[in-house]
Amino acid sequence: MKILFITQWFQPEPYYKGMPFIKKLIERGHKVQVLTGFPNYPEGKVYKGYTIRGFQKELMDGVEVFRVPLYPSHDSSPVRRIANYLSFAFSASIIGPWVVKKPDIIYVYHPPPTTYLPAFFIKLFKRAPVVYDIQDFWPDTLAATGMFNNKIGLKLVDIYCRLFYKAADKIVVLSPGFKRKLIEKKVPAEKIEVIYNWFPNDRNTAVSKPDPQLAKKLGLADRFNVLFAGNMGKAQKLETVLDAAKLLADANPEIQFIFIGGGVEVQNLKDCAVKMSLPNVLFLPRIPKSEIGQILAMADVLLVHLKRDPLFEITIPSKIQAYLAIGKPVLAAVSGDAATLVEKANCGLTCPPENVNEMVKAIQEFYSFSPQKLKKMGDSGRCYYIDNMSIEIGVSCFEKLFQKTTNILEES
Repeated sequence: MKILFITQWFQPEPYYKGMPFIKKLIERGHKVQVLTGFPNYPEGKVYKGYTIRGFQKELMDGVEVFRVPLYPSHDSSPVRRIANYLSFAFSASIIGPWVVKKPDIIYVYHPPPTTYLPAFFIKLFKRAPVVYDIQDFWPDTLAATGMFNNKIGLKLVDIYCRLFYKAADKIVVLSPGFKRKLIEKKVPAEKIEVIYNWFPNDRNTAVSKPDPQLAKKLGLADRFNVLFAGNMGKAQKLETVLDAAKLLADANPEIQFIFIGGGVEVQNLKDCAVKMSLPNVLFLPRIPKSEIGQILAMADVLLVHLKRDPLFEITIPSKIQAYLAIGKPVLAAVSGDAATLVEKANCGLTCPPENVNEMVKAIQEFYSFSPQKLKKMGDSGRCYYIDNMSIEIGVSCFEKLFQKTTNILEES
């Protein structure tokens, strides 16, 4: 099968369903080509070795990658963010149909929803069905994160999204809650497939043994480390975690909070931690995904937190899959599908989001557990991940969906 990937972000940018997914498809005999932009995420700066030009074709591990120009930006400015999204959509819509080979199926990764626009035109020119993978629920995400709150603008985005939900041949979502939400928007249930995200490392490399020397170097040795890894934006509402650290600083000084990653709120969080004089909070710089395993392995508990919002009750952050794969206990300060997943995997504890006292209580409970109990939780999560959410499971689901979608087109 010939598969066209359309995504605004792709390697070397941090992208979960990028090259690892493609390599698995190639191993199964499929051919893949990619239509994407010039790498600039998450800092909004073009990566070293790249220069934005009218068009660029490159080979990455034998895969044809077609890059089109865009406006590089990923800051908190709605205007610049919109320019970033629209510039890729228009460039890919104009250039894409002329440069990509005719595929059997088109796979579109959302966010942002503007990535469907080039798929729409390529579908018209190449007559190939579209599988639309929805990772963010717009316009709800825009309102929940505070990035964009204009009611008329949000309504227009909603109309746009509904049009492309209707146009797509199949839709993939990351949680049962997403499927329920789409059905509420009159999308036929039979059109929607739930396929969980996976951790990009395979099952042989996901688990790393703690490195005592590295732990000492980073300041993680001889502490009980509660670690948050990933994007630090408004949706994560990590001020709650700093408030919990404040309460635990005197009561349990052995407990330490580690933040690693990037995002628009990093500097604000650092400033807040300094202002609060928190001796038990440590920020580490962003590191490549290929090296994150060795950092996660030094944590005692891995933390996920999202702000209190109905949207996030149907969201399963991709970091949960990474946490499960690494085999460590999880504290899920979230509600809904993500909390249910952690409970089902029997891999940790849950508490309501933005609830400082409940978070402190949960962390103290973790701290009281024996090393054996913590290990049992981590092992349980990893087993659940391998059996239900690994890349092998996910790719098999996508392969079946791609084949079923092309068969439907042929029969019609």
